Amino acid sequence: MEKRAKQPRSLLVISTALCAALYAIGAYATAYIQSPWGMGQFRPAVVIPAFFATIFGPWTGGVGAAIGTLICDSAKRGALHVGSLIAAVPGNFAGFFLFGYILKKKFTWTRFILAANATLTIGNLIVAFLYVFIYQALYLEALKMSVEGLILLSLGLTIFWFITMLPFVLLVTPTLIRATLMAFPNIVDEEIRLHSLKNEMPKKAFGLALTIPGLIMLLTGLAVTFSPFGNYLAINFAKTFTPSVMELLQLLFYGSGAVLSILGLAVLGAFSFTTRSKTPNSAKN
Repeated sequence: MEKRAKQPRSLLVISTALCAALYAIGAYATAYIQSPWGMGQFRPAVVIPAFFATIFGPWTGGVGAAIGTLICDSAKRGALHVGSLIAAVPGNFAGFFLFGYILKKKFTWTRFILAANATLTIGNLIVAFLYVFIYQALYLEALKMSVEGLILLSLGLTIFWFITMLPFVLLVTPTLIRATLMAFPNIVDEEIRLHSLKNEMPKKAFGLALTIPGLIMLLTGLAVTFSPFGNYLAINFAKTFTPSVMELLQLLFYGSGAVLSILGLAVLGAFSFTTRSKTPNSAKN
């Protein structure tokens, strides 16, 4: 396997600064759309560091994401946000550095899908647990609940971020990569150019990567609504799962599950149609 061509240091510095600036702006645009717990925001802007990590490598994606999230969180509060330094900065850096590192080793679209799922999970877990345990519980002493409650809150935030970020990374980032490939082919690595979307687009894998989490979210929503699991959470962890939180959670599970499933099935449908349309031509040949 050939190594990627080394990019000029000046290009990496500029791309890192651009990544941080665009990520800060994009994240700030949705900074006030929060999770059901009133902490942690809806952030589709993760497509920006995902894109930069793919094109320019792990350091650009990781450092750009870390600086960008710090700028966004601090701008929202009008001062340096300690919670962002404690949780969001290391989590964003780790997640997008790992994302870029995996794709730098070898790029394929299947690998892109796997990297997105793995690194969104890891990065969001880091942010959630550091934010809940270190910043909220220890630093601010704002969360008076059991360790089990803190763990469930951390997992809840992780799930919220994952299911609201995944469709954007899987659907928008490849489009940005292809647009860059067409507009500025010289800055795109040869390996990425070889695996162009047109020649190697695993629609089935993309579809399943959306459909499976969607179905899981729908089943989780049904479990919260109709099984003893929902009552167990509401009774035993009342501070974490208040009635309003439970209502928002159900809305989140059903809404995100439906959206992910519909998007995934649409991609799978396109894959099936493409496969059928190619079959007669293959038979003729």
